[in-house]
Amino acid sequence: VKVKIPFGNKYLDAIFSVPEKKSTYGVILTHGAGGDMNFPHLLSLAAYLASRGVLCLRFTCKGLNVAYRTKAFKTVVEYLKLSDDYKLYGVFLAGRSMGSRAAASLIRQLSQNDDDDDDFIRGLICLSYPLHRPKLQSKLRDEDLLFIRCPVLFVSGSADEMCEKQLLEGVASKMKAPKKIHWIDKANHGMAVKGRTTDDVMEEINAQVFSWLRENIELEHK
Repeated sequence: VKVKIPFGNKYLDAIFSVPEKKSTYGVILTHGAGGDMNFPHLLSLAAYLASRGVLCLRFTCKGLNVAYRTKAFKTVVEYLKLSDDYKLYGVFLAGRSMGSRAAASLIRQLSQNDDDDDDFIRGLICLSYPLHRPKLQSKLRDEDLLFIRCPVLFVSGSADEMCEKQLLEGVASKMKAPKKIHWIDKANHGMAVKGRTTDDVMEEINAQVFSWLRENIELEHK
């Protein structure tokens, strides 16, 4: 289902992947610095989740400024929260690369607004989180991650040139949030692995995301 979400004087293009049965939880998904919501990895994940009963809303926001992308993400969250068509108990924010930075930044912002005792946002999924620029490991983009309290899943390539394995594990050990890292063996930042097809890698990523979601949704209902 295609929708246009008002954003300032513009609109954000977005698409709902709707499960056959009514969904109680959703995932909001966005792309990295390049590409848009039709990036193959996002299409694959959205279809996978919807086929397993999780509503997925993916959107395009082309800005290369993280603050702008964060604002767009907030608009999409509010849109879904107020939606009459889809009544959800909660959503998980997910992004690839820069999109995951925007999601993390938004969750930190919302958690710092004391008036916002809102538990609509249940967790964060970071696909290829860009922890540092290539070859610039001294400047970590970890400030938002350290403030987050909700569960976080990282799915990263062990050969990601923007997320050195030891550095992410170090940041994770300092995080207050419940977190899990799933390493895709020998994958680069674009999740390409020599000798494996894209579909094969996506199957691994999608299954990890779904099983983590299920664990976190089940914990809520115990």
